[in-house]
Amino acid sequence: MAYPQRSPDDHYVTDTSDLQLETESILYKHLPTNPESPPPLQRNQHLQFLVKNLVQGFPSRYISQDASQPWLLFWTLQSFSVLGVALDPDSKQKAIDTIMTWQHPDGGFGGGPGQQAHLLPTYASVCALAIVGRPGPGGGWDQIDREMMYNFFMSLKQPDGSFLVSHDAEVDVRGIYCLLVVAHLLDILTPDLLDGTPAFIASCQTYEGGFSCASQPYFSAEADESTVLLDELRPPLGEAHGGYTFCALASWIVLQPYLRLHGQTGPRPFVDYRKLMRWLVLLQGNTIELGGFRGRTNKLVDGCYSWWVGGCFTLLASQGIGGGHGRDVEPTAEAQDESEWDDVEEPVWSKLSLQRYILCAGQHPSGGLRDKPPKPADSYHTLYCLVGLSTAQHNVYLSQARRAHIAAQWRSPPGYTNEELRKTSFLEALSWAEEEGGSHILGSSANRVNATHPIFSLTMTHTEAFMLHFYKQAISRSK
Repeated sequence: MAYPQRSPDDHYVTDTSDLQLETESILYKHLPTNPESPPPLQRNQHLQFLVKNLVQGFPSRYISQDASQPWLLFWTLQSFSVLGVALDPDSKQKAIDTIMTWQHPDGGFGGGPGQQAHLLPTYASVCALAIVGRPGPGGGWDQIDREMMYNFFMSLKQPDGSFLVSHDAEVDVRGIYCLLVVAHLLDILTPDLLDGTPAFIASCQTYEGGFSCASQPYFSAEADESTVLLDELRPPLGEAHGGYTFCALASWIVLQPYLRLHGQTGPRPFVDYRKLMRWLVLLQGNTIELGGFRGRTNKLVDGCYSWWVGGCFTLLASQGIGGGHGRDVEPTAEAQDESEWDDVEEPVWSKLSLQRYILCAGQHPSGGLRDKPPKPADSYHTLYCLVGLSTAQHNVYLSQARRAHIAAQWRSPPGYTNEELRKTSFLEALSWAEEEGGSHILGSSANRVNATHPIFSLTMTHTEAFMLHFYKQAISRSK
């Protein structure tokens, strides 16, 4: 096989170009002789890595992550789920009991027992409970203090529609994503909670097309000493980043029901999808980088962006941007064969190349997944490489047939307000479906992992069960 073309340095050598060259040299050694036959997914080694962390505890280098205990557990539990493995009842109960020690009496969850409530560990704790929890006493689900959670969220809200990640802390779009996911899962959405948030999200889009962590609000002083937010003057802070971009785009997508029902009277917030798509496409590495994704312009590829960047394409496809849209009706046998249908909507990114990067470079020989060789495996990269593999294998889309099926069975319990917002948000969240026959798995079928909800980063099964409980719904299986 011919040596792949190197990334250009424009005849101006820098520390950055030297590091890029070094990385390409390492990755080249992991390029398979046959691109269609990569190393298999080392499922057993990865499971041993996860079990060791869960049962024996994490290595001493994780001491610095003391305030991220919910994340360490969520990364581990969700990795099991993506690999199709469930915990035994005793291990589930131990996880539930541990998670509940992180709940703060004033609402939300902290990074450990007695720690300050924070939006990021709140997301990780609630999602971990969605995986291992259950209804009833001691099951975790009914022990979540939803009223205090809502009050905690409202206490973080800022005049520009953003949220602090915790009291006396900063604004960060990742925290807003975590808040919106939890509010959707737990059925605590209100117009007051979401007021101004879509405009804030839109204001974080940079000139490149991706999103930064926040924007700078400016206010005008009025004669009556009040202030008015200047919507036209909200510059983004910092450069576009893959992690911020996924969180911003996922937040924007889940806010669409609110925008349709409670749109503001002035100009509607706007996200430039096409500029975003261009930026995302250019983040995928070339052949010598094995098709992995980088998180920022002119940076190195990294396995975690398999999800943070790769996951954005499914979200954009739900808005009609890019190829690979799912469909409810399968083509008839008389119409055309599968190979002919593959050309109908040409994807704008290479799913097979991303799978190749994860299988060839993302897997550590001793188990677990990683940023790239020669780095060690860790629980963070293990999960986001696995869900990146999931999004590259499965075509998950907003199914109108599934939405109609769920809508026909919706029941409005008495005493609920904001019923239309509840119903529409519920329908949107559970209308995602995996296209029948739409999976494209590189290598053998043993490399297959479970499909992942493109918004919540949970499996479809866990998402549905959790939301059905909190929204007090019962949905039969579609025929």
